[in-house]
Amino acid sequence: MKIGFGSDHAGYDLKERLKAWAQAQGHEAVDFGTDGHASVDYPDFAHRAAEGMDKWERLVLVCGSGIGISIAANRHRGVRCALVTSPEHASLARMHNDANAIAFGQRLTDPLQAEYYLKIFLETPFEGGRHENRVKKIEPEA
Repeated sequence: MKIGFGSDHAGYDLKERLKAWAQAQGHEAVDFGTDGHASVDYPDFAHRAAEGMDKWERLVLVCGSGIGISIAANRHRGVRCALVTSPEHASLARMHNDANAIAFGQRLTDPLQAEYYLKIFLETPFEGGRHENRVKKIEPEA
């Protein structure tokens, strides 16, 4: 699977860890920055990663809390980013919402748990069915 990764400075370490984990699982990683701990603005990296959503299958975003970067990403057409804080969030985001992006808060998420949540997110299929019409209503009119 081709996965995009993006973070601000407050999410840099977890982004790097999740990117390495995904690559070890055989996934292709595309990194949209940031590339260090110098203070940057999370919307810049969320927008950079989300603008090319049609070029990869999933997107992984990290900031300090996960909130700001997920909000910024969700402003883009075709992006359905879920802030995930539990295994249930990871599976339900995929099963019921067909989320194609996942956000984490580095300050609030244990790195091992984040790897586990990402694994669930990547392996869980969308159920479709009764959820299909609901997901279609998320996307704004063109």
